[in-house]
Amino acid sequence: MDTSAKCLRVLVTAGAMGIGRSIARAFEAAGAVVYVCDVDSSALLALQHEAPGIASCRADVSSPADVAALFDRALQHLGGLDVLVNNAGIAGPTVRIEDLSIEDWNRTIAVDLSGMFYCTRLAVPHLKSAGGGSIVNISSIAGRLGYPLRSHYSAAKWGVIGFTKSLAIELGSSSIRVNAILPGVVEGQRVERVVADRAAAKGIAFEEAMSQFVAPISLRRMVSPTEVADMAVFLATNAGRSISGQAISVCGDHGYLG
Repeated sequence: MDTSAKCLRVLVTAGAMGIGRSIARAFEAAGAVVYVCDVDSSALLALQHEAPGIASCRADVSSPADVAALFDRALQHLGGLDVLVNNAGIAGPTVRIEDLSIEDWNRTIAVDLSGMFYCTRLAVPHLKSAGGGSIVNISSIAGRLGYPLRSHYSAAKWGVIGFTKSLAIELGSSSIRVNAILPGVVEGQRVERVVADRAAAKGIAFEEAMSQFVAPISLRRMVSPTEVADMAVFLATNAGRSISGQAISVCGDHGYLG
């Protein structure tokens, strides 16, 4: 199985922490030249010390101006583009729909869905110039299952699936493959914050909320960021050359969100 990324030019959004960091490091390990952006300057600095071969800049994908500047810098460094990984996303608050503010709704959609559009529209001409390539969109199992108290997040992640499928059909004739990865409950600080918010909203202990999180998972465990990264590399390399338009769950068989 050929999962070599040698000579691939890869851009990963929100690539300094969590899943994005694991994806960036996995592509680098597979031989790719990698550029990342993130909104967290301290995380970018930490990544620079840890992986000096990965170039980076600060950018908020919900800002079209930031995205334009990001692509100017990334393309200057990479000299072209073969793979775009749309990883940037925020969880948003855990609240009932009647308590969800318009600002929180708009911010979640802006980062999780509109930011993906801003990046993709600039990436596609360069992927076409390269003779084809791959776009990997990070959705969530919340893009496959209903998610009470997180309607804004779920709506955005369902939108990512439709965006992915439509792009796959549109771009297939240009040899550009487009797929979505749907991570389940992923180990790390982000899920711990989500579980803590959920515990507070339900008035239960953190440990009980975490038990509820893993109970619907057949494997009864969370997913590691590395497992998501491995799928991204698989989809973007020769091993996944015939896979496009798919929404692939990496979740341990998560049955429902509640």
